[in-house]
Amino acid sequence: MRSSLRLDAVLVQAVIAGALSFSHLHDLAAAAGQDGWKAWAYPISVDLLLVAAWRQLRALRGTESPRRSAWTWFAVALAASLGANVATAGLLDLNDVPDWLRILVAGWPALAFLGGTLLVHTPAPEHHEAMPVEVEEPEPVREEVPEPEPAPALPPVPPAPNVPPALMAHARKLADAHQASTGQAIDSDTLRARLGVPAPMADAIAAQLA
Repeated sequence: MRSSLRLDAVLVQAVIAGALSFSHLHDLAAAAGQDGWKAWAYPISVDLLLVAAWRQLRALRGTESPRRSAWTWFAVALAASLGANVATAGLLDLNDVPDWLRILVAGWPALAFLGGTLLVHTPAPEHHEAMPVEVEEPEPVREEVPEPEPAPALPPVPPAPNVPPALMAHARKLADAHQASTGQAIDSDTLRARLGVPAPMADAIAAQLA
């Protein structure tokens, strides 16, 4: 609420000050022989030049562009506005305006036109942007993966021994008897012990009985 009231007070103050300055400029122009609509155009011309110079100063802020021209025209417009306010404060007889003041008022349009044109056609300020720095990425390090060593060759599997039919028939009888007495299938170790054959032969017989 306080900030809103403060803002309104500033705006009211600005309106009052602008109206008074506008009236003083009008009265001075009318006293210097600029009657009718011309007297009303003088305050507008002075205020517009003042605003244009101020905007140019704000645009050049933070840049390396020269600001001498903007400051010059700002000072000229401010002097015209301030001079009119001081002149109408009773220090100058508006019924008998001196010739030099009539000359200044009459020459103001050309001066204001020159200042406004120069401000409008001033090159736009260049804002120097930081150039992006290209950072070279290091090349990825390629790790050498050792090739896997070949698996050792397995020794060749000897062929299964040929079991004679008679031996096979005898082994089957032994297997049936072992199954009947123990309830389990006969293994190769038992066959080797009962038949008296080498282990490869007993494995071959057990494989055929399975």
